[in-house]
Amino acid sequence: ARCAVAVVNGTAALHTALLKKHLFPEFDVLYPGKFQNKTNGITPRRWLLKCNPRLSTLITHKIGDGWVRDLDQLRGLEQYAADADFQRIFMGIKRENKVDLAAVIQAECGVAVSPDALFDVHIKRLHEYKRQHLNLLHILALYRRLLQHPERDVVPRVFVFAAKAAPGYDLAKNIIRAINVIGARINSDTRINGKLKVAFLPNYRVSLAEKIIPAADLSEQISTAGKEASGTGNMKLSLNGALTIGTLDGANVEIKEEVGEENIFIFGMTVEEVEALRARGYKPWGTYHQDEELRAVIDWLCSDFFTPGEHGAFGLVHGSMMHGGDPYMVLADFRSYSDCQLRVDAAYRDQSAWARMAILNTARMGKFSSDRTIREYARDIWALKPGAIA
Repeated sequence: ARCAVAVVNGTAALHTALLKKHLFPEFDVLYPGKFQNKTNGITPRRWLLKCNPRLSTLITHKIGDGWVRDLDQLRGLEQYAADADFQRIFMGIKRENKVDLAAVIQAECGVAVSPDALFDVHIKRLHEYKRQHLNLLHILALYRRLLQHPERDVVPRVFVFAAKAAPGYDLAKNIIRAINVIGARINSDTRINGKLKVAFLPNYRVSLAEKIIPAADLSEQISTAGKEASGTGNMKLSLNGALTIGTLDGANVEIKEEVGEENIFIFGMTVEEVEALRARGYKPWGTYHQDEELRAVIDWLCSDFFTPGEHGAFGLVHGSMMHGGDPYMVLADFRSYSDCQLRVDAAYRDQSAWARMAILNTARMGKFSSDRTIREYARDIWALKPGAIA
């Protein structure tokens, strides 16, 4: 079938704007309206109804089952966001899902974790632009702080990773090894009293995601601004009541608009700030020398502390940041990310406030249904009218 109009679309509003500004500016002038935006979406049937039956049952009990076909109806949950009884039930469901995931982590990784800890989740593809190595540097910083001050009052955390790298992507595989090796050391270190745990679940796939996403407290969406086309993992996690820590990149921008800036943790440089820093000439070594904690954890990563007798085992990671120009600006965003994580720590201590934010994330995700995306394609690109199903 022929399209009614020949168009090119991005998958998030920011993605489309960047496409028109940087990739096809002349074509955008020649063909006004050719470049459109159709923010992608997720199906609530799989990513809430099926994967999180406890929560979907609660939602249906409160607002009926119409949300399954019209995700905007989740707005009906807003009236319960400050209700203490509903918060208790909502967070109780989250804990039950965490108990289930803890069993998976024990079976797959041999790591015992507490469902009462904050479950900090970083999943989907393993790629430099996703910046799992920024997350890793923060884990190292937390570990170092606890070794220096074991009495330090921190919210216990379970860092959950799951992702696959392309077969020939050596740097990504080096990041995977670093997370696993460093995680094993942290998990076995009795000096920190189990305050930090790290689990890298193997063989990431849809069925595993269906177990991780309902259990997540915090959703890591920390790509370098301008590098994420959209993201759907961020939508799935937010729909299931996880709070997002992220940059103003991809669909994070639109999630922030929907859930409210007070219900999301935003950090880091904007697209414009990234571009300006590149134009001035970004020097990661300058950032390295200016931040004592950052310098210490990078040097730690480069040593053989975690790999005795194998100095420089994580040389590809270190080399990319320090000798390869840090193309994804991990060092530049580290301090902002670390400070934002302190805000997460403080917020999680107030379970009532956290529950309210989590409920509002679920309630305000209607825009991100794939049903809306397909309707927009049908209306604006395919020129198709809906038909009744016999």
